[in-house]
Amino acid sequence: MYAPERRHEILRLAREAGSVDVLSLADRFQVTAETVRRDLTALDRSGLLRRVHGGAIPAGRLDFEPDLTERETTAADEKHRIAAAALTELPDGGSVVLDAGSTIARLAAAIPVDVALTVVTHALPVAARLADHTGIDLHLVGGRVRHRTRAAVDAWALRAYAEIRADVLFLATNGFTAEGGLTTPDLGEAAVKRAAMTAARRVVLLADSAKAGQEHFARFGSFTEVDLLITDTGLAPADKASIEAAGTEVVLV
Repeated sequence: MYAPERRHEILRLAREAGSVDVLSLADRFQVTAETVRRDLTALDRSGLLRRVHGGAIPAGRLDFEPDLTERETTAADEKHRIAAAALTELPDGGSVVLDAGSTIARLAAAIPVDVALTVVTHALPVAARLADHTGIDLHLVGGRVRHRTRAAVDAWALRAYAEIRADVLFLATNGFTAEGGLTTPDLGEAAVKRAAMTAARRVVLLADSAKAGQEHFARFGSFTEVDLLITDTGLAPADKASIEAAGTEVVLV
């Protein structure tokens, strides 16, 4: 099958199912995942599809948001490496904010038992991983819990973050570009992420490279506000250079 035929079929499948993923397409067409990614990029540039984490959706569906289970199993190896690298950014005996996100949850699970920290989080999965950690003084931020992400949002959460000043925020995002900044599908989550960024002296973004180039409905920050991005080696050199030009250090793992 030639590339134009394959891309036409990918577009049909996306419109029928509402989304497509790289691995399933690679298996269906008996091509490499990289070939599928090139197809999706070409369709995205044509305005026919929108790249999202691990695949694509029909153009115009910017509200699409994978559920928690899907995010935890996507790019698992990359997220594991990113979380392991983030451990070196934990302040010695200091305070951190842990955002809602599957990579952040991996970081929480990897914190050594002998580490002493004050941790603030609005993410139930993160809090669950740390509840039995005897060295951590855990503070759970309240609010309305979004079922899709198990994260607290709205006024209670915003008020809580307005009252603290932590050493480091470990931040998650659904998509990022050097020009458009950091985005997520939900306005409530975007507001909490923005408040958490204000509540920390240092912002460390943990995001796998598949999120590069993705833009969602709600923007919550720019790379001028991010001190460090830890991502995987799949990040394109041009994207890395653009992000570094904004003043953000980039570490590839």
